[in-house]
Amino acid sequence: MLKPIENSDLWHLFNDDPVRPYLTAQFRTSPGREAFVLLDDHTSKPRAVICVAYTNQVPLTEQELDYFSQAACQEDEQGHIAVFYTVWSYDRGAGRDIVFAAQDYTRSKGCTRWVTLSPLTEMAEKFHIKNGAVQTAKGTQCQNFEY
Repeated sequence: MLKPIENSDLWHLFNDDPVRPYLTAQFRTSPGREAFVLLDDHTSKPRAVICVAYTNQVPLTEQELDYFSQAACQEDEQGHIAVFYTVWSYDRGAGRDIVFAAQDYTRSKGCTRWVTLSPLTEMAEKFHIKNGAVQTAKGTQCQNFEY
């Protein structure tokens, strides 16, 4: 079950972020951004976490992610691009599960594109390519994959 992380009762999960541990809970849950936890259907234990920013442009840096998500979230508007900027899992296969669950959820909110803002690591490349994404850009700090 995909559950939005809306208040501080689940913010402790952000401490486990291996990609961007320095991002605050306020950043992850501010207007134009959401975070989700995938819970085990039987035990309600966290299986994976993903953070999403809504933009109208594809960012290639964290600074662009911040700016683009704020710019797209004006006057109760939301961007049509869901940018998955960090994901981690506690169970094998849960990373893949949460990416596709978040894609389905954001589709219902009007998103028409799904991209990542991924670190420049072989692990990130293998994960996204294995799950059907295509690399669309590679910068000096981050890379993008599109689902």
